[in-house]
Amino acid sequence: MAKGRGGRAPSRLDKRREAEAAEAREKDDEVEGEEEAVEEEEADEGDEDGEGGKKKAAKKKAAKKPAAPKKATKRTRTAKEVRRRAVWVVFDNSNKPVGTFPFNQKEEAEAALAKKTEEKKGTFFLNLIKEEIKE
Repeated sequence: MAKGRGGRAPSRLDKRREAEAAEAREKDDEVEGEEEAVEEEEADEGDEDGEGGKKKAAKKKAAKKPAAPKKATKRTRTAKEVRRRAVWVVFDNSNKPVGTFPFNQKEEAEAALAKKTEEKKGTFFLNLIKEEIKE
């Protein structure tokens, strides 16, 4: 493919050149096929003793089959971007949420945390969570 690239993947330019070369080869094959068809017709007109039919059948076998149509590429959809908001959540020791507060109310969340630790035995902690906005 691309010489001197050090084993790296071919660039877009290299791939483009390969595609253009392949197209040029296909066009040349089509032109040769048309020339053979003209020669066959001329040979059939000249031979009336039946040998032209054998030559024609042999040339049909030698003719190149048409290229298979290219498969369509699958289109993938991009995932819908989910909107999120930040909230303060007070958790107990078993990671169950005890209280939820908007991001701008951190003082209230800390006050609720202090109140829970005084009321009950156990461990409570405050954590910032990003949750989906349900519309």
